[in-house]
Amino acid sequence: MDFFDLNKKSWQWIILVFLAFIWGSSFILMKKGLEVYSSSEVAALRMSISFLCLIPFVLKYFKTIEKKYWKYLAIVGIFGNGIPAFLFTKAQTGLSSSLTGMLNSLVPLFTLLLGLILFKTKFKANRFIGASIGLIGAIGLITSNGIDLNNSQLSYTFYVVAATMCYAISVNTINTHLKEIGSLKITAISFTFIGPPILFYLFSTNFIIVTSQDKGAGIALFYIAILAIFGTVISVILFNMLIKKTSGVFATSVTYLIPIIAIFWGVLDGENINIIQVGSIGIILLGIYFINKFR
Repeated sequence: MDFFDLNKKSWQWIILVFLAFIWGSSFILMKKGLEVYSSSEVAALRMSISFLCLIPFVLKYFKTIEKKYWKYLAIVGIFGNGIPAFLFTKAQTGLSSSLTGMLNSLVPLFTLLLGLILFKTKFKANRFIGASIGLIGAIGLITSNGIDLNNSQLSYTFYVVAATMCYAISVNTINTHLKEIGSLKITAISFTFIGPPILFYLFSTNFIIVTSQDKGAGIALFYIAILAIFGTVISVILFNMLIKKTSGVFATSVTYLIPIIAIFWGVLDGENINIIQVGSIGIILLGIYFINKFR
């Protein structure tokens, strides 16, 4: 398709912004789900719905994947989707959204570091500088109104840090070992390694009882379904496409844009934007530009 061409930098940026909007909104959707369901139930529902949506593609592509790729697809499924889904919902039971967003911005740096240590990728100073600039901007944006650490259970930061490391492992795996496979195939087949066991786990929880007895379960399920379809299935396919066409560092720089979406929702809710936030947004965009310009 000539119109949608991810070889063009303009489309790379469009997809990056789209992903930022979807994932920047995911925290709200998780929070709505957590009003009714436990953190593990929200994560299991999200992954199970995603897997069910992908079954037609699993049936279509499963026999076309060579066995040599299975272990890498399993890594992507487990570390890129399964584990982080549970870690983030657990973290949101004890952390403020600001602190979670700041820690989530560690993904590009972990992608760089784990790429160098585990995947033997070449060190490029410009990428590291760009990632560092973006992280500075993200920290400035998140802390622009101050963070009261006394109100956060900082032990929960481990869950977010662990999740960002999982994402970094998945991104490097795709970038190093799965370049030859289409993004939809990667997404669908990787979910076959986590979908069935998570679906089995879901039915071992109390989600059926909660769904039948809690009056707010219907709307909570609706939010989780949106999270699964848009925040997981569609977004992961596009994200995998972006990794394959650009670099893992550029693709993961979406985490720097996520706090900007939080400000967008805040403005709609009547919050004000201060000069520090505006400046931080500029720094974030500069970091992403630096990463993209010299890759």
